Amino acid sequence: MSLQGKVVLVTGAAKRIGRTVALAFAAKGARLAVHYHTSVVDARRVVDAVKSISGAQADVFRANLAEARGPEKLADAVARRFGGIDILVNSASLYEKTPFALATPEDWDRHMAVNARAPFFLAQACAPYLRRSGEGIVINIADWSAHRPYADWGMYCASKAALLCVNKILARALAPEIRVNTVLPGPVLAAEGETEAHMKKMADATLLKRSGTPEAVARACLYLAQAADYSTGAELTVDGGRLIA
Repeated sequence: MSLQGKVVLVTGAAKRIGRTVALAFAAKGARLAVHYHTSVVDARRVVDAVKSISGAQADVFRANLAEARGPEKLADAVARRFGGIDILVNSASLYEKTPFALATPEDWDRHMAVNARAPFFLAQACAPYLRRSGEGIVINIADWSAHRPYADWGMYCASKAALLCVNKILARALAPEIRVNTVLPGPVLAAEGETEAHMKKMADATLLKRSGTPEAVARACLYLAQAADYSTGAELTVDGGRLIA
């Protein structure tokens, strides 16, 4: 599948993995809808980078995906601006340390809203446009720890595990017109406050004995979009073998 001229909505595209994924699709000639919540300056820099890379159409879209109508408003705004949506990449994520003894119901609700509920309802809102595309695709960014959780990151891990179920639900609900798959990154980027020593420990725990990169995750997304035309409901790990180590 050629990505030239395709409209790609990447949530959380202003920073980190989302930014790298957005730029990878731009390098293939896609038109980019760059979603952000608070990082407007970074989002605009991504748009500038997209135009520098390919000259393709790109624009920023603000939405609070934790709000009930946030996903619907975002999908409608992107479709009005670009005339449709061909690919949705659910990359926006909340990643907060929540030790078991200190975790609150508010922590739980906040993570579930952004990491599991929003991808579900954003896919629902985008579905008419994705079907109209003829080659609609949804890619969810989960995490290897959805299968092997950390106690101190329980809310995050639980919400990513929920996203794996959402991935399967969407694949069944949107077939056969729309393919839905997920990428499970391993140790790729340090969370805020994590030390180099911690990242080295994480890297040493992988089978490949090294950290991954956001670019590796982006390449996985491109594979799912361009080449995996007989895959839906699948989980693609990009974790250096950490899941089975």
